[in-house]
Amino acid sequence: MNFTWDSGDVPPLAPIGVAGWLRVGIRGGAMAVLLVGGLVLLLALRGIERPIHGLHRPWTAHVPERVSRAMFRILGMRHEIEGRPMRKHGAVVANHSSWLDIFALNARKRIYFVSKSEVAGWPGIGTLARCAGTVFISRDPREARAQTELFEARLLAGHRLLFFPEGTSTDGFRVLPFRTTLFQAFYAPDLLHDVHIQPVSVIYSAPEGADPRFYGWWGDMDFAPHLLAMLAARRHGAVRVVYHDPVRVDGFDNRKALAAHVERIVRVGMPPDRQAAG
Repeated sequence: MNFTWDSGDVPPLAPIGVAGWLRVGIRGGAMAVLLVGGLVLLLALRGIERPIHGLHRPWTAHVPERVSRAMFRILGMRHEIEGRPMRKHGAVVANHSSWLDIFALNARKRIYFVSKSEVAGWPGIGTLARCAGTVFISRDPREARAQTELFEARLLAGHRLLFFPEGTSTDGFRVLPFRTTLFQAFYAPDLLHDVHIQPVSVIYSAPEGADPRFYGWWGDMDFAPHLLAMLAARRHGAVRVVYHDPVRVDGFDNRKALAAHVERIVRVGMPPDRQAAG
């Protein structure tokens, strides 16, 4: 069963004036060129890479990273990092508050996202995500076993996967309890003593004078109006990505203990007013 968090209090989007629409045209055009160009380059490289490396992606994994960095430059939005992205074999888990998380987390680390199946149908982003090797999963419990096996296969291939254990996005001012289902994949015999999990806290700072939840995208908010608001903004704030120390999976007795531990680290890494548990 799908779960969508909703605060019941969505900040209104500011009307877009003439200057705002001009920014939409300039930034939107630049982003379209960037995404299409990145997709063409990725597909061309993958055509050569696949026969040589199979499931491994030593070349094309760099393309989403470069595209993500350029996205923030186009928006004029600061992208800051603290800590060091993990080099070890395993996965990354983070809190989830916006579609911008995809770019914020891809900009400094070669990773493969684990995402809900609906994202595959998003215009532009969905196509790029599919070509970049995103693992799409359904929330249907009947498919849990097959999805866990797919998860294990990608980890055994050496891919660093990233997923959002909250299972939904929020306004960025809380960290929901982490769901434990996908953590079970790490306890496969071939993975247990080899993989690490790196917790990451993603923190958005709104532009001066804007609603503090400006970058949040949750509940029944439509994608297109939110995207237009990002493109039209006169100035932007920042996103800070905090990489915490990785933990060994075999240091925890079971998936619930592991999930509870990394959830606590992600929460503590947020500012004091954003550490609520739901």
